[in-house]
Amino acid sequence: MSATKTIDPTAIPQSDLHACLLSAVAPRPICFASTIDAEGNVNLSPFSFFNVFSSNPPVMIFSPARSGRDNSLKHSHQNVKEIPEVVINIVDFPLVEQMSLSSTAYEKGVNEFVKSGLTEVASEKVRPPRVAEAPISFECTVTEIIELADTPGAGNLILAKVELIHINSGFLDNSGKLDPKKLDLVGRMGGSWYTRASGDSLFEIPKPIKNKGIGVDQLPKGIRNSSVLTGNNLGRLGNMEQLPINGQIEEIAKDDEIKMLTKKLKDNPSKLKKELHWVAQQILNENNTEKALAILMYAEKLG
Repeated sequence: MSATKTIDPTAIPQSDLHACLLSAVAPRPICFASTIDAEGNVNLSPFSFFNVFSSNPPVMIFSPARSGRDNSLKHSHQNVKEIPEVVINIVDFPLVEQMSLSSTAYEKGVNEFVKSGLTEVASEKVRPPRVAEAPISFECTVTEIIELADTPGAGNLILAKVELIHINSGFLDNSGKLDPKKLDLVGRMGGSWYTRASGDSLFEIPKPIKNKGIGVDQLPKGIRNSSVLTGNNLGRLGNMEQLPINGQIEEIAKDDEIKMLTKKLKDNPSKLKKELHWVAQQILNENNTEKALAILMYAEKLG
């Protein structure tokens, strides 16, 4: 195991702490926020200190932090203090370069819709416009602003209650729900890095909330201490509601691949067990947890 580097956040420069936090806490969703000031000037800026925190009432929070260089406030923060409304636009991959351009520190009053080449669409319940190109937009009223400190880098939590949601129908599946594979969303990493939620980076894990898993502690010791299975593998197995019964284990012993391995390595029990663990891991990767666990239990019975 590698040595641990321990950091006291009060003992390093704010810029170094900022970089560490943003690289470690990632990927982060991006709030592409459109706001308006008391004179009617529109602002559009991205913030990755952002997430959804409640569905009833529907509340999102984003945080325009004070500048680490000169301690100035972001225009979005100033705007919602004047006009407590915001449209939170979601960023997908086709938007990412224009979104990045809009983060430029233009002078107050400059419209980043114009600078980034994005299209304003009038909102229905709030004054700031939404981004026509965004896959999803949330019209929100600002219910509270929590200013955490008045020092460089300090966050300012903007609590935004969702009043209306606009979804581009091209991102819906056949049942009318948002399809993660179609959305192609973008997340923020540290520095100048982003991540793209598409293709092989998308994967599903059965939610434990749907059942009461037996837990890793209930797996036989030989499975828990496997030199092949990973922590992710064990977590998936522990999500099963029960261990296989004898009939299921006897049935798996009739599988052609298992029979062949058993015959081939019958004189080398330790190698046979390890090979069975490799087979089970492959089947786990194919999302057939029940069969994988039956193979592992069969291996346990071999001693």
